[in-house]
Amino acid sequence: MIINYLENERTIEFAAFELKRYLEQITGSDVKVCGISHKEYANAGESIRLGLHDEFSAGDYIAGNNSIEDDSILIDINNATGIIAGSNPGSVLIGVYRYLKELGCRFIRPGRLGEYIPNIGDVSDIRVYVNEKASYRHRGICIEGANTCQNVIDMIDWAPKTGFNSYFFQFRESYTFYERWYSHKNNKFLQQEPFSITDAKQYMQAGIEEIKKRGMRFHAVGHGWTCEPFGIKGDEWESKEHDVSPEISKYLAKINGKREIYKGVALNTNLCYSNPKVRNIINSDILEYLKDDPLIDYLHFWLADGTNNHCECDDCIKAHPSDYYVMMLNELNEMLTKEQIDTKIVFLIYVDLLWTPLYERIKNQDRFVMMFAPITRSYSKAFTASGKSCDMSEYKRNELNFPKTPEENIMYLNCWREMFAKDSFDFDYHFMWDHYMDPGYMAVPKVLYEDIRNLEQIGLNGYISCQTQRAFFPTGLGMYIMGGTLWDKEIDYDKTVDDYFRSAYGEGFLDARDYLTKISEFFDPDYLRDPESYSSDEAISRLSKVRGLVSTFMPVVNANSQTVIPCHRESWEILKYHAHICEELSTALIARARGDFSLALEAWMSIKEYVQKSEERLQPYLDVWLFIHVFEGRLFKK
Repeated sequence: MIINYLENERTIEFAAFELKRYLEQITGSDVKVCGISHKEYANAGESIRLGLHDEFSAGDYIAGNNSIEDDSILIDINNATGIIAGSNPGSVLIGVYRYLKELGCRFIRPGRLGEYIPNIGDVSDIRVYVNEKASYRHRGICIEGANTCQNVIDMIDWAPKTGFNSYFFQFRESYTFYERWYSHKNNKFLQQEPFSITDAKQYMQAGIEEIKKRGMRFHAVGHGWTCEPFGIKGDEWESKEHDVSPEISKYLAKINGKREIYKGVALNTNLCYSNPKVRNIINSDILEYLKDDPLIDYLHFWLADGTNNHCECDDCIKAHPSDYYVMMLNELNEMLTKEQIDTKIVFLIYVDLLWTPLYERIKNQDRFVMMFAPITRSYSKAFTASGKSCDMSEYKRNELNFPKTPEENIMYLNCWREMFAKDSFDFDYHFMWDHYMDPGYMAVPKVLYEDIRNLEQIGLNGYISCQTQRAFFPTGLGMYIMGGTLWDKEIDYDKTVDDYFRSAYGEGFLDARDYLTKISEFFDPDYLRDPESYSSDEAISRLSKVRGLVSTFMPVVNANSQTVIPCHRESWEILKYHAHICEELSTALIARARGDFSLALEAWMSIKEYVQKSEERLQPYLDVWLFIHVFEGRLFKK
């Protein structure tokens, strides 16, 4: 077999060698890769040719609009001869992985042990024709949790294999997301490792290199613009002492008569945005940052984190925080336009900024992308575009009540959409905290699937997931559903679930699916999200079934763990650890439901020690730092 690609295009060259690597595993035969010129390309002979639509005059045949910003693929291969074409280099790579999927490959989680690669020998008699455009423009993953450098690189490597096209590094160097791992917070059994800002920068640059190699969109920063330009370090949410000079403190938000770091957290400290000097300092810093880093495709400009923490000075109270935010956005656009910088700026509607501006409007809407971040929503039900009307809270500075249901959140989004009609996406948190309330990982994917299917109806063009990079315990079903539905919102949910389990577990996949479905049912995510609102007796009755279920299923796990297929064997092995945690977690939750918090805490401490001791084995799949942080924050407070 021969693969030809046009010389001097880095991502398409990478795609060609990825195709070679996997085809050699599938066929057991050597595959030749050749970089050739435009002149040679049209008459390349019997080969698989990789390139852009225009190079094959294929653009007119692509389903839907063929914008370079939107990913589309055309695969037409017969007798090991034909084309894999895309609207941009990154979509060519996605096309390669899609071709491999048609040959039977599956990428169920990051890393080599997450790949199912069939050994089918000759593929020349397999006819593949795919002509598709992605349902959504924005399909991305955002760094969160606690990570090694390799965790992030593995996620970036896996992302386009499942249809994603974007990766987002928060902060200037994503320090806190690496430092949590290397300091081994929440794990007393691992020794803290030296780690510095310099290390974080190097790891982030290694990640950016992998993003660009794959032609993915690079999103950057978000947090920090309200402190870093003023010389105040903002790289984590820990409260600490800050020595802020009077020259800087005069720019901080005035709350209860004081201008100071808000509760000791720089990232949560808003500023006096009515002050033009404040706006200019921030915007000038953004300008210089973009001059220094031209690789950024989307720069996120967010205000401070936290809620009900905006300036109460006589000037700031004359308008909503969103008024001053839009004022800054317009001023930033003028500065970037003058410098001929065309980077897209992502602005955020989130907590206090859900309330629309009273007076200001975004002038150059083509410069900006609106990001809807409904962090206070419930994940018990999905977004809908039913048109159901909800009451919206009145804006009362620093006394706001935030929307809880998806319907309420959409009402605020609709108000923003009335004044901003351009590009936008959802920034959501299904795998940030909520997935731990679903130990079987079978309930959250269904809500996620419906959320993504409905994005177009509520006026959003995609989704970036703010999440742990290790959301694969016990399975990667949710991430598989996320990538697949963002690419094609019409995929069949049940068929996709069966495809995932068959690929992940091989023989016995139906048993694994049914078992994890019951685990989700018995723990009941709705109950874990808000146990005080549900009957303790009903919860105890359900949770009491967990140990029997696990005991009955373990012989199935042990029998299937003997498989020689590495991907399947690893999937079954993960279930052994998961089963033990489920047993102990059910004990802890039953004690909690009975009001015996001492016994509940004792059982929880046993779980905590088990996951800490098991972390090195489970590291690619379970974020122990976040797992402990969530359960201790929500259900087992000391």
